[in-house]
Amino acid sequence: MTDAEMLLRSKLRGKQLKGFQFYRQKIIDNYIVDFYCPKSKLAIEVDGGQHYSAEGREKDKKRDDYMIRAGITVLRFSDREV
Repeated sequence: MTDAEMLLRSKLRGKQLKGFQFYRQKIIDNYIVDFYCPKSKLAIEVDGGQHYSAEGREKDKKRDDYMIRAGITVLRFSDREV
């Protein structure tokens, strides 16, 4: 885990966020999301530098499109934002 992921995990674990359970590195079909809350169908992604290349952006778009079709909301934050 990156420092940003560890920081976010410390705020999400143990149902600290209004009692919602978040799972880390959750497998959804052929994808793995950084954090996932099944009750709210919310995926949170923490993006490092590799996400900002052309290839990284294309992979993220494909994954986000899949998640949207599955009814999952995706929130993306950069390491720096976290």
